[in-house]
Amino acid sequence: MLPYRNILFPTDFTLHARAALKYAAAFAREGRGRVVLFSVQEGSVPANLLTLPERVFEDSDKRWLQQLRAEVKELLADHLLDGLEVDPVIIEGEPAPEIARAVRDFNIDLITIVTHGRKGLSRALWGSTAEEIIAEAPCPVLTIRPPQRDFVEHRGSHTEIRLNRVLLATNFRPSSLVASQMAAELAGHSNAELHTIYVIGDYMEQMAEIFPETAGAKVSQLREYVTEKMATFEREAKGRVTTHIAEGRPYEEIVRLATEKDVDLIVIGTSVHSSIFGGAPILGPEIERVVRNAPCPVLCVPSGKVVTPHPARVREPVPQM
Repeated sequence: MLPYRNILFPTDFTLHARAALKYAAAFAREGRGRVVLFSVQEGSVPANLLTLPERVFEDSDKRWLQQLRAEVKELLADHLLDGLEVDPVIIEGEPAPEIARAVRDFNIDLITIVTHGRKGLSRALWGSTAEEIIAEAPCPVLTIRPPQRDFVEHRGSHTEIRLNRVLLATNFRPSSLVASQMAAELAGHSNAELHTIYVIGDYMEQMAEIFPETAGAKVSQLREYVTEKMATFEREAKGRVTTHIAEGRPYEEIVRLATEKDVDLIVIGTSVHSSIFGGAPILGPEIERVVRNAPCPVLCVPSGKVVTPHPARVREPVPQM
């Protein structure tokens, strides 16, 4: 899974969007790869935008292209990209599907994206459309929401990834296996502490109160099951992971632990659900809330569509760490 070689950096050319640039540059350097600078526009953009003669922009209806070209050139000159292979791609369309298409066209391993902006691609960088991008992307998406804890340091021409603590949020579903493997690889590669958390949702306790004769026993069984799985996780990781079991709202407990432990990165499997009304796929609400409230960047690892967001007892083995 590691290293990431082809990094997609979607941008609307704002300072907020640039918060993700150093992450894109750092992972590209780490993997000796490239950055694809990607911008989606509402109007048609010539493929040779950067080499067009100035006279083309004399028409008033072309002035926005002149401004766009200036923004692209300014970004390409950013010192964060010194020495890196950078491919600028500017196209017309809707952000989420175009980004998903670009992942396939450019063999992208990782997307780095901020979760808000103000123009151009701004509808892709905040609110529900950011989550739509995460849901549609067929590769991991690193979300950054400034100000947050930072794990990339840039000095001069040197960019370094400094991960001290990684938190894996798991539910032991098959959909979380890829995220588990990726969290273990990232922690091992950076010699970082690896923590993992399973949250028994507060709705389980509510069900026990409503149906004490049946649901109460199920909650007890779930607690025993989770404790057993976490013990297995620790044994198979040979002491390279610290496990945590919590009860309550999943996103609140994940964010609380990440804050308490000064975590640098949260890794979570992004199970995708079909929309009730059709159309674009959607993320589960707890994943959305983790992304929106995390004290550090969140790496969302795609896993496939599922029928329900509720936890399930499964028998799949925990991967070796």
